Amino acid sequence: MLEHTKAPICENRKTVRNKVDLSSDPDLLFLNPWRDKGLKLLEPPSFVWREVGGALIDGFAVSAHAQINAKIRSVITHTKRQKQFTRTVEINTVPAVLEDASFRKSHVMVGERLVLSGASASRLFNAYRWENEQANRPPTETIDAFLAVCRKENAGRDLAVENTFIESDLDFAVECRNTFNYFHFMTESLCQLCVLDSLGFQGNIYFHFPNQTDKHRSFADAFVEALFPEYTGRVFFERAPKHYDLVLSAYDLVGAMAQMPEDSIEGLKGFAPKDSAVGSVDFQPVLAMNSVTTALLSLRKRALRAIEGRDCSHLPKRVFIGRSETHSRNRPLDGQDMLMEHLRPLGFKYAVFEDLQPLDQIALMAHAEMMVSPHGAGFTNMMFAAPDAYVIELGTLQTAQHRWADFWPMAHAAQCRYLSFFADFSTDNPLLEPDFGIDGIVPTALSTVAVSQISTFIAAVLGPVPAVSSIKNLNLLGKRTLRAGAVAQTIALLDYHNDMVLTDGALCLLRADCHKALDQPKSELVAIDQAYHADPKRWQTLVRMIWCANRCERPEVIRWALTRLAADFPERHDTFVANHDWVRFVA
Repeated sequence: MLEHTKAPICENRKTVRNKVDLSSDPDLLFLNPWRDKGLKLLEPPSFVWREVGGALIDGFAVSAHAQINAKIRSVITHTKRQKQFTRTVEINTVPAVLEDASFRKSHVMVGERLVLSGASASRLFNAYRWENEQANRPPTETIDAFLAVCRKENAGRDLAVENTFIESDLDFAVECRNTFNYFHFMTESLCQLCVLDSLGFQGNIYFHFPNQTDKHRSFADAFVEALFPEYTGRVFFERAPKHYDLVLSAYDLVGAMAQMPEDSIEGLKGFAPKDSAVGSVDFQPVLAMNSVTTALLSLRKRALRAIEGRDCSHLPKRVFIGRSETHSRNRPLDGQDMLMEHLRPLGFKYAVFEDLQPLDQIALMAHAEMMVSPHGAGFTNMMFAAPDAYVIELGTLQTAQHRWADFWPMAHAAQCRYLSFFADFSTDNPLLEPDFGIDGIVPTALSTVAVSQISTFIAAVLGPVPAVSSIKNLNLLGKRTLRAGAVAQTIALLDYHNDMVLTDGALCLLRADCHKALDQPKSELVAIDQAYHADPKRWQTLVRMIWCANRCERPEVIRWALTRLAADFPERHDTFVANHDWVRFVA
């Protein structure tokens, strides 16, 4: 693609400033398209949001320092309990026509109001809060009040629809966070072109970006050409600002969810963590990490179609993705050579995404059994992974706190297994937490402990079964492989170490958990019995035995367990029987 050479402002387009002033009242700043004019959909959306299959996502602490591991585990637990939905949702991205539209910085305005669409909406909310920190009223309360009024006023209203705007000379414009960050361009901008798939679009496409033109990266052109060849010669990159009297664009409803009538978002409360303030500004990033847009799913489908029939025999199935040494944000992984020494015998090859053409990048991820890489924009390509693929990220406490959720939508698009191992900071003092605002993302360091735990986990998942020297390490490894969805591999691991397992109640219960995950209650009951004999001091094991035996219709086992519970833990027995009437009939 070439930089657009025509005059940036045509005769029917007015000159606009690039600066966006966020000091006004939100009702004057932000467009409410249910009320305000200027944004119309080309057709009513077939859905706003709907439940879809999602990824398996988890994280593990592998720091060499106990205090850092404790903090990592706290972040993981908080994220999964307070931010993770019980279901993944797909949120629609729809084509819209904008009147009197201006692209300023990385945002879109209709008239003098900003459009809350996609990730741009979250950035606008954050910028508003920063710019109004000194206001009399906390800016978060101000935005939440505005959004609540929108939801109330928009009750019973539909977005305006006008399907007569498909004209051969109507342009399609896309806002870009920038054109040099692979993550933002692919997930926020390039995917917007997918809304044109059913329109018979004949116009030109413009990507508007805020950065200097000499920062324009060739990858953007390359991916446009590879995935949207039908638009060859009609795609241009222009620096903002730019005004259009009339233009087509994509309206990503993720950004608009908080403005919608309450009945449109009520169902999200059933998926969101308890006490979530659905519709609030702080709920926006939580919604984003637990959802995937229709545009992103469409980009994945288009990419996989593009590699159909392609010879991929030269691409590895097990791959470690390194970072380009010429990358402007190169963050070398400390301990990478040591990790590769363990991965090569397992069949891993080394690759760098930047060295591959777009279709080879897509094909590599689509056919990979496992990809391992340090935290970085390369995880954007996770959207192309196979559903049964393991995608392993190597990060730190800092990436767990500030960047982990960024890639959840890519994992949900693929429905793969996205697993993060959070290790140490590659700094002089790894116990000192960097300041994200000052230091940015710091590199990751893998200690010998981390390399051992990561490589042993990978071997347990891919095979052959590794030998583990202690009950503690076996328990840690088995719990991780089970949490990673590798149930059969966890059973194989425990069977391989059966003599060790039978001496430890926790390991026997881990085996029971595996059979429960496979819906094998009889095998689960056997493992629970093994757990009791290995450690008869836990009353919880007897209670679990009763429940499992009831499911297996084994009344004799229930009576035996109740007898043992009464003899060894009389108070627990009395409480259990009092709270479960059905037990009396069995006894």
